[in-house]
Amino acid sequence: MIEVAAEVVATTVTTAANVAIAVTAVTVATEEIVTPIAKTAAQCSCSPVQCGADLARDPDAAIPTGESAKPTALRRLAVNKDKDKGKGKGSGVEEERAPKKAVKGKEERRGGGGLLSSDEKVAMARNPRKKGAKGNAGVAAPVQTGPAKVTLGEAITVGDLARALNVGAASVVKDLMKMGVLASITQFIDADTAQKIAEGYGAEVTRGEALEDAEGADVSALGILEDEDEDKTLQRRPPVVTIMGHVDHGKTSLLDAYRARAFSASSVAAGEAGGITQNIGAYTVPFPEGVGPEDEAGRAVTFLDTPGHAAFSEMRSRGANVTDIVILVVASDEGVMEQTISSIRAAKAANVPVIVAFTKSDKPEADMPKVKLQLLEHEVVLEEFGGDVLHAPVSAKTGDGLDTLMEMIALQADVLDIKANPDRLAAGAVIEARQVTGQGPVATVLVQKGTLRVGDIVVAGAQWGRVRSLVNEFGERLEEAPPSAVVELVGLSGLPEAGDQLTATPEEGAARELAETRQRLLRDRRSSALFAMRSSADRAAFLSGRVEGELPTKVLDFVVKCDVQGSAEALSRAVAELSAADDKLQVKTRVLRSGAGAITNEDIMLASVSSATILGFNSPASALQKEEAAKVGVAIKEFQIVYDCLDEVKAMMAALIRPPPSKQLGALVGTLDVLQTFKIGAVGKVAGCKVVSGFVRVGCNIRILRGNIIEYEGKLQSLRSFKDLVERVDVGSECGISFEDYQGMEPDDRVEAYAARDAVGDDD
Repeated sequence: MIEVAAEVVATTVTTAANVAIAVTAVTVATEEIVTPIAKTAAQCSCSPVQCGADLARDPDAAIPTGESAKPTALRRLAVNKDKDKGKGKGSGVEEERAPKKAVKGKEERRGGGGLLSSDEKVAMARNPRKKGAKGNAGVAAPVQTGPAKVTLGEAITVGDLARALNVGAASVVKDLMKMGVLASITQFIDADTAQKIAEGYGAEVTRGEALEDAEGADVSALGILEDEDEDKTLQRRPPVVTIMGHVDHGKTSLLDAYRARAFSASSVAAGEAGGITQNIGAYTVPFPEGVGPEDEAGRAVTFLDTPGHAAFSEMRSRGANVTDIVILVVASDEGVMEQTISSIRAAKAANVPVIVAFTKSDKPEADMPKVKLQLLEHEVVLEEFGGDVLHAPVSAKTGDGLDTLMEMIALQADVLDIKANPDRLAAGAVIEARQVTGQGPVATVLVQKGTLRVGDIVVAGAQWGRVRSLVNEFGERLEEAPPSAVVELVGLSGLPEAGDQLTATPEEGAARELAETRQRLLRDRRSSALFAMRSSADRAAFLSGRVEGELPTKVLDFVVKCDVQGSAEALSRAVAELSAADDKLQVKTRVLRSGAGAITNEDIMLASVSSATILGFNSPASALQKEEAAKVGVAIKEFQIVYDCLDEVKAMMAALIRPPPSKQLGALVGTLDVLQTFKIGAVGKVAGCKVVSGFVRVGCNIRILRGNIIEYEGKLQSLRSFKDLVERVDVGSECGISFEDYQGMEPDDRVEAYAARDAVGDDD
């Protein structure tokens, strides 16, 4: 019995000793786990029990220091020990020592095999490992010594700026609020604001170069030699000529006369190629026999067609920038006009020589001496006055003077010594760009240097691609286009801007990288402009100007999308000039963005944040885009005739300046649009309406507007929903209204419902 008791006591002592060893091992292991990781955490607001649970799930989780953490870890290991009972002697101790080895292995992977340095702790606290990260996720990020270095474009998001500064985004948001700027983490701020924030954190700020600087400076990245071509490599090329002048001065007739010569020299019938020629807006005309250089490559003239209306002055300027010679058409009976002056300025700005073509000289009202003096006033000095400007009278109807004008073009080209190297990679300019179904982006380009070939890799502004096809003005597919040729190019990644430089390159990777860089710079610029629009005091003033009576001038904003880039520019100019046409309207029109192609979500977003209307000209919106626009309250108006578009804009301008209601009418409670009118027996004329805002009820004071003219003011006598008499109809519903003393309602009239101000609250 004594021996049995002694054996029990011995077993108990041994067990107690094992437990003590286990507790010691657990304590050491817990300290090994807790101490280094706890020191890496900046703060922890959770309870020790939570930290213990987190540690059980993830040994990498940082937990607070202190004795309170240990019982939780001990409790976890004790549970594991109970689970391991019966697995063999010492199994609990071995399992308890495993965490120590695991932690040691993790420290070794971090480098150094010991505890993290203070710099590493800071770096890891700033750059915590993301869940699911692979590769070097457990390796501490390199510690940045010295101030943070930040490179700014034209705009940056708050979140990106915070990451660049290694600070929390909330801190940047607070700093912006102190500056009076309200922006979320995903919103853009302009570079100047971002620089002030960055400098406040002691960062070194570098401003990125603007797109204009990058446009020329980064051409070397394409692997192209920028040295001038050697004289021995140069050959004659056709001069590029632009015909400019005032509308109705005979510019179109002169172009048609030369166009007929171009078609007669081509194997393609005029009827087949007319549409293509209109799209390209350029054609090549051979010199007459005995005129021009002997070199076959230069025995032609490339004419660029630029519209003559004042709204297209921007397109004329673009034409002058890519032309060698300008033909200035001036009518002998009318003389120098507004667009004549703008054409002269465009030519002088581009430093392009001018040849004057006098038209309508056979009319009785013609006064050539007077017109020549008018030109002299605008510094166009003809040869007979001691200047260097050539001139000739021409008649497009009879053909008189056409050959003489071609001789003068040849003479001027000879003086300019117009040459190019055809045996090099092509360089040129984008004249036009449009989206074509089945082909994608199609750019009309003028080749100025080298030869453009199918298969070439090209960069045009912020777009790049491999040339898939080249088509001339007659619809003929070409394998290559020599200098001075104007062709339609298919193969670009997107629509370039008119006036963008086109460059061929042997390096596809460099072309793609350059285009992406330019796209990023463009996005930065647009985002910066959008931010400025959202935050500026001007923007707030413009928006408040839409409320009647707050500002003398109200504003209508538009986003213009067309099928062709040139049309977008022209329509934008025409819309913007409507406000200057009639000062009495006191409404300003403004185009926030214009471009070619389909209406996109980005266009809808811009229109939404700026309360703008989208004008689509030959660019219909898809059902998906219309649905998206309806969700955010954006109006999309589509047109196929430019004058219809301008008339709609004028109507919108007139709607903003309707006369204010008299105070006796009360408060505006609803508006209705008259859809149709019809007569009902003894009731008389009834207007079928739709309530577009608010409500209308019997007894409301009514004002009927036709345009901005008040047609009627009085009380609503009868209100019907279908055939039933009702007391009230709310927004979105249709109704019929009639009056005892007025029968003049017409479709498209606007009906405004007013109620006494003390009764408005009861009806809302």
